[in-house]
Amino acid sequence: MSTARPTPRAPAPPPGDGLPWTRNDALVAVAVGVVDLIGFTITIQTELGYVPVTGCLLIVGAAVPLLMRCRAPLLTLAAVLLIGLTLNLTVPVPQHFNASAAVALYTVARAKGPAVTAVAAPVTVVVTLIAENTWPRPGLVDTLANTAGGVLVLIAASLVNRWQREQAAKRQMLTDRALADERRRIARELHDIVAHHITTMQLMAGGARANLGRNPEVAREALVTLEGSGRMALREMRQLLDVLRAGDEVEDEPTAPQPGVGDLERIVADSCRAGLPAALDTRGAERPLPPSVGLTVFRIVQEALTNARKYAGQARASVRLTYESDAVAVEVTDDGEGVGTRHPTGSGYGLVGMRERVGLHGGTLETGPRDEGGFRVAARLPLTADEGARR
Repeated sequence: MSTARPTPRAPAPPPGDGLPWTRNDALVAVAVGVVDLIGFTITIQTELGYVPVTGCLLIVGAAVPLLMRCRAPLLTLAAVLLIGLTLNLTVPVPQHFNASAAVALYTVARAKGPAVTAVAAPVTVVVTLIAENTWPRPGLVDTLANTAGGVLVLIAASLVNRWQREQAAKRQMLTDRALADERRRIARELHDIVAHHITTMQLMAGGARANLGRNPEVAREALVTLEGSGRMALREMRQLLDVLRAGDEVEDEPTAPQPGVGDLERIVADSCRAGLPAALDTRGAERPLPPSVGLTVFRIVQEALTNARKYAGQARASVRLTYESDAVAVEVTDDGEGVGTRHPTGSGYGLVGMRERVGLHGGTLETGPRDEGGFRVAARLPLTADEGARR
């Protein structure tokens, strides 16, 4: 696995409510404008004894471009420096490295690479030094102060970038660990299913041998059952080998078959007793499902109801199981709140396990908030021709 990682970039979330900026950008712009205005007012009042209106308008105007800082960092920095330069050349009191310039440079350092930042930083320091009463020979104190301000901004951006890389690596590690744990769990469950099939095959073979001479019809039925169990065991074994790509160990002793769709009523009842009212709705012609498919349906419903109990608050849940001609579909919905904590984009570790199970069967999984409120988990698992036709 490659260890090279791209330079983290400042987030550019989609605009909300039809505006080209986000609420966070607006809050930052307002806060910076207020801070700069207060500093300017105090400084200019001390030096001149009055506060010029033009200076106030320019100092506030320098914060306005920050609304677009995530969409166009370089243009934002250029606009802030241009307005700041106009202010410094208009008002006799130098206003150098203010909060607007600091935030604009910080955004560029976060969003762009080292080469761009290496140019933007000295340009920012130099432009903020230009003032009517100090240029072309700015004072040593002003030069050191602006340089220190630029360095501090770059250090802050570097530390935040590093922290984000570490957090991203940590999240990836936790996701990989959760995925590996889920694969081991699936492997153990599939091992139990395959062991159960093989045990059944052994019993059917013994029954067929015992009745071969005296009751051929019973022996034939036993052999038909044996053939079907053999096909299913081979299919489950292929899935088991797919899961065991990393060499996970499974239990050696066969155990009882894992739960399936027949246990959905039980976990729905358990959910009601745990405080989340839930109902099960079964549609279509019910028929036996392969144990691994039934187990996947059970685990999806189990995980979805568990998440709803944790995050949905006061809510009701609905479980819908649909038997289709060539697939089985399951949908779990709730009408509660707390959608954001359930990672609708799929980064939640419970959803990682769901996707791994559904992907094992070549199915599809949809998760996310509902338009009418609440959360939805929907999976569709395809069945082979003989599985779909089984009644």
